[in-house]
Amino acid sequence: MKHMKNFPILKTNRFDLVEINESHLENIFELYSDPKVTKYFDIIPLKDKTEAKREIKFYQKRFLDTIGIRWGIAFKNQTEIIGTLGYNKIIKGNKGRIGYDLQYRHWGKGIMTEVLKEICHYGFEELCLNRIEAEVMQGNKGSEKLLEKLQFKKEGILRQWMHWNDKFYDITMYSLLKSDCQKLKHKKTT
Repeated sequence: MKHMKNFPILKTNRFDLVEINESHLENIFELYSDPKVTKYFDIIPLKDKTEAKREIKFYQKRFLDTIGIRWGIAFKNQTEIIGTLGYNKIIKGNKGRIGYDLQYRHWGKGIMTEVLKEICHYGFEELCLNRIEAEVMQGNKGSEKLLEKLQFKKEGILRQWMHWNDKFYDITMYSLLKSDCQKLKHKKTT
């Protein structure tokens, strides 16, 4: 990822994808203190706002170090964020690994489909990625369904790929290639 002076603000039909900062402390705490949200996420539900502040600083540092970028999801012209998404890791000129989360009360409304499309487009066009990966913890059927809807391909199960909270977890790897998206665009125009 090339160094950017300004954080890129992205827009979809219904949402603004914004830089996460300390004004979102309450939103991040609400999001990551909910065990329904963190169930398939390598984070223990937050217990206080100090932990939420650390999470925000982590996102900011990854952007400054040009190894990741995380957006907050806000309804158009609103400041409150209802979830986050972004590239947890960007490997220069090659691939990016995405992650995403959303407040439970907003699940099933097509929000993540809309915003993930936008960051995939951004990844291929602006970050010059060739491959976008998503690691899904076993049992997370909602995430698998979302990725398949967006044309990600299931590549297989990575056995005991993730170590978190003193346990090993199998992960299902999904990917979307830039050439996959170009094929889809071509099919729509012919």
